[in-house]
Amino acid sequence: MNDHRKLGRELGIFDTDPLIGAGLPYWLPAGAALRKAVEDYVHELERRNGYQHVNSPVLGKRELYERSGHWAHYAEDMFPPMRVGGEEFVLRPSLCPHHALIYRSRQRSHRELPLRVAELGGMYRSELSGVLGGLTRVRSIQLNDGHVFCPPEAAAAETSAALDLIEAAHAQLGIRAVRYRLSLGGDGGKYVDDPGMWARSEAILREVLKQRGRDYEEERGEGAFYGPKIDIQIADPAGRESTLSTVQVDLYQPGRFDLRYVGGHRPVMVHRSVVGGLERLAAHLVEVHGGAFPAWMAPVQAVVLPVSETESAAAEDLLRRCVAAGLRAELAPADRGSLGARIRAHRLVPYQLVVGPREAASGQASVRLRDGRQAGHVPVERLAAESRPVF
Repeated sequence: MNDHRKLGRELGIFDTDPLIGAGLPYWLPAGAALRKAVEDYVHELERRNGYQHVNSPVLGKRELYERSGHWAHYAEDMFPPMRVGGEEFVLRPSLCPHHALIYRSRQRSHRELPLRVAELGGMYRSELSGVLGGLTRVRSIQLNDGHVFCPPEAAAAETSAALDLIEAAHAQLGIRAVRYRLSLGGDGGKYVDDPGMWARSEAILREVLKQRGRDYEEERGEGAFYGPKIDIQIADPAGRESTLSTVQVDLYQPGRFDLRYVGGHRPVMVHRSVVGGLERLAAHLVEVHGGAFPAWMAPVQAVVLPVSETESAAAEDLLRRCVAAGLRAELAPADRGSLGARIRAHRLVPYQLVVGPREAASGQASVRLRDGRQAGHVPVERLAAESRPVF
């Protein structure tokens, strides 16, 4: 069974250090390469689907989260305020208040809507030490977040479009959802007390799920404090479920921030995360693929293997051409063992480029695939093209 906590460290994906603190992992070179590949893919997927990308601070004044409702309903999951110059600042627990302010930074017309805003940004949750584990439960989260501001009559269509993006990304990443969950509100002060608002939001989500013919299960007490959501549940090899991607219909924060478009109309705010937090995503990808990642996201896509030291110069030249073509490539020099031993050491690399005397003379390589099949002499440019995600 692939456990990302063990395999992720063996693969050089991530590690932790007590001097940094529990729940605060750092990304090693292989993990950073994997993360960047996923970031670039999702960024381009969003761009092609009408999203504009923004960046916002990881801090905000306490008043911001009082306005958004986080302070009243979510404070126990937030880090305590920091006092600076007589003001209190908080590490953000989510990105939505910042995006609401970006929306209201200027007057919006009906023709601008839907306004789709996306960001890969840091957020922080004050998780108890006992629930932290590897990359799946952390205190510092790099979240693929996004918000769609749209007229009320477009909320269902935008929710369905967000699910289209999620399902496309899951297919590209090799992720299989175990179930869809309609997460509803509950009792107590954790949730905004406005039954009518909740009913309207739930009706939109139910309509979308019905139109898509999607089976789902309802769970009360799993919604966001401001509204219900559709959660896409995944499972680790031990069968433990967690939420990866989500879509939420928010009728609360637009009112709290007095968001308007011309005519005095109030937009709906659709929250969506295509792949969720990158830490949890990476943990799942390690466990699903066992380190044998698809070529487009593999930390190392190609390894160049000279048969002997005689081919070293040709191998180094080939490595330079691989890098110039956009491949993440490295050299496994002949002085690091026999060819067979080096191939075994790089068994998870999608493309193994063997350079013998004939290949050195012709400036080519004999391409061996990860599953042992021989692909012959494949041009570097073609390998690079085949190592990109499909949109």
